[in-house]
Amino acid sequence: MITKDIVEQIIAPRITADGNFIVEITVTPDNVITVVVDSKNGISIDYCVELSRLIEASLNRDVEDYELQVSSAGIGCELKVPGQFEKNIGNQVEVTRLNGSRFKGTLTDADAEGFGIEVEEKIKEEGSKKKTTVLNTYRYKYDEVKTVKDIISFK
Repeated sequence: MITKDIVEQIIAPRITADGNFIVEITVTPDNVITVVVDSKNGISIDYCVELSRLIEASLNRDVEDYELQVSSAGIGCELKVPGQFEKNIGNQVEVTRLNGSRFKGTLTDADAEGFGIEVEEKIKEEGSKKKTTVLNTYRYKYDEVKTVKDIISFK
C-alpha cells in the first residue's frame, strides 16, 4: 500500500537539498497521490516534472497502480506550513478564526510556533466623536486559526 510517509521519504531529501518545502502530500484509498511543494522563490513546472519522475522511479506500477499529481502551491491558496507564511511576510492575508469570523491584515512575521499579523482597526477614543484608525499587531499559533489565505491585489 502506498502511503503519505513512503512518498515523503522519496522526495524529502531532494526537496530539502534544493531549499524547498513540502506543503501537502495526500494519498487516497484508490491511490491518487497529490504532492504540493513550494519555495521562497516559487516552483517551476520543470521542477514538478522532476519530482514526478523521482516518485515514479521509486514506485512500481506493476505491484500497485496509482495516479500522481505534483504541483506548486498557487496564488490565493491557503497557507498551511511555516515556510509559506515566511514567504508571504509583508503581504495582505485573510484570516479565518476557528469561530468562523474573518479579518484582513498584513503578515508581519512567522516562525515554527505561529505568525504575527498587523490589522487596521477603527476605535473610538474616549472624548472623541470620530473613530480613529490604529494599527494593532496580533500573534497567533497555527492551530488557533482555521485558515489563512494570501490576498491577491491588482493595485
